[in-house]
Amino acid sequence: MDEAGWGETFTADVLEDRYGLVVDVVEPVHMGTDTINRRVLTEDGLRLFVKQYRSMDDVDAARNAWDMSEYCRAAKLPVPRVWPDANDNLITIAGGCAFAVVDEAPGRVTTSAMTVPLAEHIGVVMGRMHRVLAAYPLPRRVQHTRWRTEPIEDALAKCDTVMAQAIRQGHDRLDQLRDDLDQRRGDLRAHVHLLREHLPATLVEQALHADLSRTNLITLADAVTGIIDFRCASAMPAWELGRAAFDPRTVATNSEWATCALAMARAYRSEHPSLPMREVRACARIAVLYMLFSFYGATTAEYDLPQEADADLKRHWRERQITIRRLLSDLEGLEDELNGLEASGGTS
Repeated sequence: MDEAGWGETFTADVLEDRYGLVVDVVEPVHMGTDTINRRVLTEDGLRLFVKQYRSMDDVDAARNAWDMSEYCRAAKLPVPRVWPDANDNLITIAGGCAFAVVDEAPGRVTTSAMTVPLAEHIGVVMGRMHRVLAAYPLPRRVQHTRWRTEPIEDALAKCDTVMAQAIRQGHDRLDQLRDDLDQRRGDLRAHVHLLREHLPATLVEQALHADLSRTNLITLADAVTGIIDFRCASAMPAWELGRAAFDPRTVATNSEWATCALAMARAYRSEHPSLPMREVRACARIAVLYMLFSFYGATTAEYDLPQEADADLKRHWRERQITIRRLLSDLEGLEDELNGLEASGGTS
């Protein structure tokens, strides 16, 4: 039996032994870098998603993430149920591996640009989630804030490190990457100081999903049907809002990207009016700073992804480059329009 077949058989055995579930079909799902994912159909007709963790090092963090997931589900947010095992554990350990079993949400992860109705619904769900999680204990894991605190010189040095790594890996578009990194250096030098200078002096920090990107939202038509892969970290709501509202998949490919972003922010504000308006206004500035200090996707060989996922990550890097340019060129106008949302209510 090959490795894939062994893994599917092992998964079926774990589900029967630890969860009392008899498996009919197990099929691999080629996504994710931290987990091996499989879709399961049981003999009773249940559709489940099984995550097998590649490393036991982060099991405690994974337990915390599933606890937050269940907390949000209990608050009636669209979060798939995680199954407790026979000992009432949200993560089960078998054969030296850690597993989590969750219901499969209706719909799918979409990588196309957002529509305005979908952006609005994401804003509603995120605003409600931030309001619910404001009462959740502050997680020990802290989301990085390189965008706010890292010296520009460190990011400039990272450009050189990335290029050297790309050469070692035999990157297939070195000339394009060299141009991208030259652009990044120029933007870091020209814009970071002023972008940071106009951030609010203090920003709310609380428990958050902390990876609420398009790839962690299950959607059906123009509605969010499942929020998955909680990271569970202390982070800033304005950062999570900006990251979602200015989704590179949308900004880089849809002429209505600004309309989508404003629709999301407006819907978010309707559900979570207590976030200070100055922070809502700053979410576009935070989004561009976050992208300037992120090099995720510039090189991909180190992740050993399936071909389709590898191509998607490379595309994401290019879309981020385009998004940075578009946000920088229209930032003042965006902030004026975000500031106009104050008429909808909330605090300043």
